Amino acid sequence: MSDTSREEETLGAVREGDNPAEKDPSDWVTGDEPMTAPQRSYLDTLAREAGEEIPADLTKAEASEQIDRLQNETGRATE
Repeated sequence: MSDTSREEETLGAVREGDNPAEKDPSDWVTGDEPMTAPQRSYLDTLAREAGEEIPADLTKAEASEQIDRLQNETGRATE
């Protein structure tokens, strides 16, 4: 028999008004690691659209910040 009243275990309750997907890149545990391949590809696309050159040796956190900035400049921001 299964116990349907059993609640699933959870971690880190989301506070009202918080978006768990939005975390300051400076707070990332892995933020100082090299940017990921998807970040690199998307950053390349955004930089080309914006007519900018971006260093290729960014960290994950730096890449995220540049992506946010360039999304706003190119009109690709999702907010």
